[in-house]
Amino acid sequence: MELEQYRIYSEMARGIRKAPLVLKNANIFYAHSGEFRKGDVAVADGLILGTGSYSGERETDLSGKYLCPGFIDSHLHLESTLVTPGELIRQAAQCGTTTFIVDPHESANVSGTAGIDYILEQTEDVPANVYVMMPSCVPATHVDDNGCTLTAGKMKSYLNNPRILGLGEVMDAVSVINGSVSMHEKLGLFQDRIRDGHAPFLEEGELAAYALAGIATDHECVDYEYAMEECRNGLQVLIREGSAARNLEAIINGIVKNHTDTSGFCFCTDDKHIEEIRREGHINYNVKRAVQLGLAPEKALKMATIQAARCYGLKHLGAIAPGYQADLVVLDNLRDMNVLEVYHKGIKIQKDEKTEIRPCSPYLKNTVHLKNFSEKDLRLVHTGEKAHVLQMVEGQIVTEDLVEEVPFREEAGERIFAADGIYQKIAVIERHKNTGKTGVGIVKGFGITGGAIASSVSHDSHNLIVIGDNDRDMYLAVQELLRTQGGYTLMQNGKVYDTLPLPVMGLMSDAGYENVNALLGKMIPRAYEMGIKKGFDPFITLSFMALPVIPEIRVTPRGIYLVKEDRILSSPFEA
Repeated sequence: MELEQYRIYSEMARGIRKAPLVLKNANIFYAHSGEFRKGDVAVADGLILGTGSYSGERETDLSGKYLCPGFIDSHLHLESTLVTPGELIRQAAQCGTTTFIVDPHESANVSGTAGIDYILEQTEDVPANVYVMMPSCVPATHVDDNGCTLTAGKMKSYLNNPRILGLGEVMDAVSVINGSVSMHEKLGLFQDRIRDGHAPFLEEGELAAYALAGIATDHECVDYEYAMEECRNGLQVLIREGSAARNLEAIINGIVKNHTDTSGFCFCTDDKHIEEIRREGHINYNVKRAVQLGLAPEKALKMATIQAARCYGLKHLGAIAPGYQADLVVLDNLRDMNVLEVYHKGIKIQKDEKTEIRPCSPYLKNTVHLKNFSEKDLRLVHTGEKAHVLQMVEGQIVTEDLVEEVPFREEAGERIFAADGIYQKIAVIERHKNTGKTGVGIVKGFGITGGAIASSVSHDSHNLIVIGDNDRDMYLAVQELLRTQGGYTLMQNGKVYDTLPLPVMGLMSDAGYENVNALLGKMIPRAYEMGIKKGFDPFITLSFMALPVIPEIRVTPRGIYLVKEDRILSSPFEA
């Protein structure tokens, strides 16, 4: 700040000169001290000048409402909201989230650096602060079949971009712990910046080795006990509450019960659909839910603001104090915590203002490629042995590896796996490089009958994934996604019930969130009518069943993957 400008601001801060904007009569949350005090906030040029008693050129009387710093989402994937980045930012900002720490590894796994550039370009001039973590695991593991490979060398050109904060979630924990050269080249490239983690269920010594590599955060804790293990190892725990993985209740209950110090915790959404954000909120929902579970509002608010800002080195964000950016949220009370107004850089965000959907390269809308895929590729011969079954877990993205007897039917002298109300078939088809790879497995707990459900959103490689109770509907579902170049689809009794096209890298719609919400509003209830259990978000849960970094069992284009054993099975009946 130049001296002459400082002198003007100094006079405003001291009340000698009127500030351009004063928010008056607020219950101000002081994040540094963790307390509320009544007063005014003086703002100029998007900067907070001071708190206390002020007169302004323009004044807004908050009449005792609660004024907090803008909320920070410590980890999310914009692509997982199904809409273009600008639309998501606009919707979440209305919920009070003014800062987003984005990991574009979904786009990068499909389209490499072109996908990262798309996220940067689409979020350049939005009413929020959008920072990007460089994807660390593209592909996620050695068993993935994705679209591109991102090396340390390809990352170097991004280091001077002021919006690149550090290294995105390092999900290949094995490579970290075993000292992989390529992985540690990436870690070394960001040695002076924050490095995000992804480390579910590591053993004690493994977790120590993982933290020793300089990884600072993790959002994969599903319970209080493991969250505390990570805290003891110096990791900042990002408590996740998204659409598929809802970990907040278990962790917050533990914090409240044990009177745990909350300084080692922040909030994130990770993956959350647009219609759910509009229905229940964004980070404001995390705060509200934590308070409902018994956490003091002051502690919850610190987790959503200054603690996240400190974690990511954002010294100008996360507090209402002199010199901080004027990102502010007005709440009605500390019980309901309804967001009434949101300010970014001192400018009030208008509700439901139409968002411009920016075009993208045609290259990014032609990413689904299949080679000679046929219905026969889905056939699963029953050997008479017990099978590895992927047990889905309600409310979680972890799975269980069950070895069980499964049903079969006789067909042309062979035993063929026969789906029923308990067991269905799951298949993952490579869609990036025309390899023709198709992995077929058996799933339990999902429940779909009379058809199939399919998606091109399939973390993190984003191949085509489909679950059904008959091969014909599964095949037709895959063909429908080829036609639309990605999306969600429901097949019922040989016909397309409906499809949500996601043509941008097979991950996002450019048709507007209203269209996305309308289609999901039809498709999700129908999915439940087809037998999918209410404990699952049908499409989001489906999208994680191919993710080989989450225990215990997954299906990939190469076959069944046993995560803990790091082993691929060509058939679920293989021992």
